[in-house]
Amino acid sequence: MSTDRDVLAHIRSLVDEEHALRERRERRDIDSDDERRRLRDLEVELDRCWDLLRQRRALRETGRSPDTATARPADEVEGYLG
Repeated sequence: MSTDRDVLAHIRSLVDEEHALRERRERRDIDSDDERRRLRDLEVELDRCWDLLRQRRALRETGRSPDTATARPADEVEGYLG
């Protein structure tokens, strides 16, 4: 993802998928275990996207190029909360 706009578009896409997944679960079109697994994957990807967006903004605020920001591995991003 090369711009803030790209990152935000991906975030919106993931949120849309999350909503669709919950709707499928309500209609019983998907098993609750499958829903939980996919929701967990979505949460991790959302955390990575938000982290990337924060990196880009911090770099820009300090006069550096936001294009040097990189998506961090899921285990690193998820480790921030632990």
